[in-house]
Amino acid sequence: MSIRTKIAGSSSALKERFFEAFNSVVWVAVLILVLMFTFVPMPLDVVVSFALGTAFLLVGVTLFTLGADIAMKPMGDILGSFFAGKKKMWLLALMGLVLGFIVTITEPGLLVFAELAAGIPNSILIVSVAVGIGVFLAIGFLREVLHMSFKYILLICYSLIFIVALFVPESFLPLAFDAGGATTGSMTVPFIMALGVGIAFCHKDHCSEDDNFGLIAICSIGPILTVMILGLIYTPDSGTAEYVVYTTAAADSAALRSAYSTALLRFLPEMLLALAPIVVIFFALALFVIKPPKEKMLRISVGILSTYLGLVLFLTGTQLGFFPVGNLLGDYLAGLNHKVILVIVGMIFGYFLIRAEPAIVVLNKQVEDITKGAISQKAMNLALSVGVALAVGLSMVRVVTSLPIGWILVPGYVIAVGLAFVTPKIFTSIAFDSGGVASGPLTSAFLLPLAIGASHALGGNTAVDAFGLIAMVAMTPLITIQVMGLYYAWKKSKTPEG
Repeated sequence: MSIRTKIAGSSSALKERFFEAFNSVVWVAVLILVLMFTFVPMPLDVVVSFALGTAFLLVGVTLFTLGADIAMKPMGDILGSFFAGKKKMWLLALMGLVLGFIVTITEPGLLVFAELAAGIPNSILIVSVAVGIGVFLAIGFLREVLHMSFKYILLICYSLIFIVALFVPESFLPLAFDAGGATTGSMTVPFIMALGVGIAFCHKDHCSEDDNFGLIAICSIGPILTVMILGLIYTPDSGTAEYVVYTTAAADSAALRSAYSTALLRFLPEMLLALAPIVVIFFALALFVIKPPKEKMLRISVGILSTYLGLVLFLTGTQLGFFPVGNLLGDYLAGLNHKVILVIVGMIFGYFLIRAEPAIVVLNKQVEDITKGAISQKAMNLALSVGVALAVGLSMVRVVTSLPIGWILVPGYVIAVGLAFVTPKIFTSIAFDSGGVASGPLTSAFLLPLAIGASHALGGNTAVDAFGLIAMVAMTPLITIQVMGLYYAWKKSKTPEG
């Protein structure tokens, strides 16, 4: 292949990712701007910072998804195939534990979520979540190789979760369930799914199409349990547990430049250190043990750089552009006489925001590819949008009424796990994967601040009433996609064979 052809191909891929990001982000940005200039008055610095943050977000998502496509997925596929080919269970489990931990500490959704979880140092929360991902990724690998029943794993794990929940402080429950959703996002999804595909390919003699899915869902369980355990042994610092409304505090263009420069200077070294472990491990194995083609290694190197720059820009844009707007919108809408407006606006944002999550694009493409078009991206988007809209609406009801989160999550998961026993297996696996993916970094960066701002305005207990939103976003697609699966099975049964 000539250099000119390669450059043209790379340019085409970059352009494709940009338009995907634009089509996703533009709807959310337009909705927010319409509210800003019609119903919700906002300071000029917030409006300008949001516009600049949206541009950062757009470029960041473009670079990040491109990097995930040309680096993280191939890395996961190479490592998964290599370790699975060794045919040693303990080695496969160890790989899951180590890789699950180190890829999680770079997850944008977790980093954004940790910023908002007042009272708990970021490092403690991130490490506890990463341990949970590592342990359950190891379990997920063993499930693929041993061909264990996915629905029974769900039944056992969620039963354990709700038993442990009986002993956890109330303020930690929403945080724990949120952690399970915030963790599986743009970084972990393509990497972990590629690992799973690589393992399934090496064991294709007894792995079915269904085994390509479900790994993300199993990983989502780990952080819930580890953060619950953290709640049993750790006392939050009450001095830092005040949830504040984020503002840019940028009175002029010089102050705005300073705010963005400070954020960039913060995230550049943080993301470099976060990416370093997975990059070092991969290149050490690749150069001395696996030895893939040099051209592939060069392409992966470019993808890693793209991932790194995308992460930095994405996190800068969300922190300075989306945090303040989410907080101020929630604060304003909660102050209106008709609280139903808060619920309706939240549902509208939930419906459109899910389409802007980078990992959703990755997952939906993989679903369509692996099912050979039987489950289309359009059908997935509709089921996810309806589910997330319902989740955000219920979350805003909780903010207004202080309804205990268990009253919604317990029956919700009972229904979701129950449906797993009557829905076609592949839809169950996809549904539980989608639940984890749906609650990505944009949910943490905009919808959670929206709930925090509303709770702040109403004088509620933010730790209990606002947190839990990510958990709701992670739960409702489990139901809507499985219902889609039942409809698909019913429709197929009505179609005459041949």
